[in-house]
Amino acid sequence: MISNGSIITQNGGISVKTVSVQLSVPEGMMPYLRNEESDTAFERNAMLLFPLIQNCTISHGKAAEILGVRKTDLIEFYAAMGIPYLRQSREELLGDLATLNRVMGEKQ
Repeated sequence: MISNGSIITQNGGISVKTVSVQLSVPEGMMPYLRNEESDTAFERNAMLLFPLIQNCTISHGKAAEILGVRKTDLIEFYAAMGIPYLRQSREELLGDLATLNRVMGEKQ
C-alpha cells in the first residue's frame, strides 16, 4: 500500500516529496523499527537503495537525488558503513594501472 506523504527538507536545503509505503518484514524486526519519521530515516532509506546501486539499476547520483542529498554525502555515508564506492578487485586495479602506465608511456 502506498499513500501520499509530505515534503521534507534534507541537509543542504534540498526538498524531497515523501510517500508512505507498507512493508512486510520479519516479526523479529518490529522492536527495531519506528513508525514515526526519525533521525534514522536517511540511513534506512540509503540502505534500502544500496542494492539498486550495487546491481546497477540506479547510480549513486540518482540515489542521492532521490534522498535529497549531495552525491558526495551519500558516498561518505556508505564509506562510513564500510561500503566502498569502487568495487574493483586488486587484480582489476593493477590491470587498470598497467594500462594507464602503458598509455602514459606511449604519449611521452
